Amino acid sequence: MTAADVSAGDTAWVLISAALVLMMTPGLAFFYGGMVRAKSVLNMVMMSIVTMGVVGVLWVLIGFSLVFGDSFGGVIGNPFDFAGLTAILSEDAVVGGIPVLVFAGFQAAFAIIAVALVSGAVADRMKFSSWVVFSVLWALLVYFPAAHWVFAFDDSISAHGGFIANVFEAIDFAGGTAIHINAGAGALALCLVLGPRLGFGKTPMRPHNLPLVMLGAALLWIGWFGFNAGSALAADGTAALAWVNTLAAPAAALLAWILVERIRDGKPTSLGAASGIVAGLVGITPAAASVSPLGAIAIGILAGVGSALAIGLKTKLGYDDSLDVVGVHLVSGLIGTLAIGFLADPATPTGAAGLFYGGGLELLGTQAISALVVMVYSFVVTLLIALVLKQVMGLRVSAQAESAGIDVSEHAETGYDFSQVPYSAQNVKSTIIIPEVKKEEASK
Repeated sequence: MTAADVSAGDTAWVLISAALVLMMTPGLAFFYGGMVRAKSVLNMVMMSIVTMGVVGVLWVLIGFSLVFGDSFGGVIGNPFDFAGLTAILSEDAVVGGIPVLVFAGFQAAFAIIAVALVSGAVADRMKFSSWVVFSVLWALLVYFPAAHWVFAFDDSISAHGGFIANVFEAIDFAGGTAIHINAGAGALALCLVLGPRLGFGKTPMRPHNLPLVMLGAALLWIGWFGFNAGSALAADGTAALAWVNTLAAPAAALLAWILVERIRDGKPTSLGAASGIVAGLVGITPAAASVSPLGAIAIGILAGVGSALAIGLKTKLGYDDSLDVVGVHLVSGLIGTLAIGFLADPATPTGAAGLFYGGGLELLGTQAISALVVMVYSFVVTLLIALVLKQVMGLRVSAQAESAGIDVSEHAETGYDFSQVPYSAQNVKSTIIIPEVKKEEASK
């Protein structure tokens, strides 16, 4: 294709979608930040924000090329094809009616949030320096390969793509395997190596700011319309179906989750509502263009109930997935990916038929194998990364730092100022510049 083939409408939609997806990472920071204790909120927010810097730079330098460069055996892209993105600056670098550079920006936002998702499993106790190094290694060794397998189709950006997309021909519209199953499995491995928080299972560790959690969930839902509908890469009927399904599934999951709470615990909670929204969003991500809106509601219900029940496993099994990355992203990602094998509607743009629409077991088998491959790969490689970092630089802050608050030990800051010392010219001039004030005003 050439510059003459570029669609202004499609390009505008993908650019807007890219911005929406990028907004999801600060939304995730609020969502995670509100769920931790007050003494850890700043660190939790910083783990997401620093990922924007780390993965953003990696993506430009080599990440896009590793994911969408010409494939070596369907396993990884050529790192030199698009290094630095200079090879796609030409106006003739077009894919599907949009500039390849626009597509690169869109996919960058996916890479950023995929890595940031893992941080929720290690809240309150991981060294910030170790997290930064981990995010570099996990992006290079886990996310970029898995994204290549799932997102790189033959003869799209390059002649040869990944094996899940082209050999297995699995359906993963916007990243149920590459992002959510991948992050969930990696989160499980990392939190197992790191160990539980002090007092886990004995001391209450309630969210410190539920309005912040709800704000984060709302931003994630809004951004997810770009995540799913933007993955159509065009302003067309596929985007429309993905948009409606991205409304229906989390709406159903929200209701399903709080119903489970009402039956099990006697009260529906705001934390449950927010978590249900995210579970539904995760569940519909791989299936957004292959199921009808009724199918989306079914996936939402399954994801809401499944994840609401799954989060209790960490207490029974003894692993401390602090903010339920495993219970929400791994479990709902699996539900959405496997549900395609049952609920795929041949009337949708993908044209695939699940078991409930007269299809056979082949599609379900393909979805299951693809999910298993990504899950096992992510868990094993993340486990190795974590074990190496534990030996080389240590993963965990000291017990004293964890008890006092990781915000202070890792950042020399706190999310909230609880100081009882009044402000005056004398006690603040060492840290900030203030105008001269009268003596009697300074003493107030």
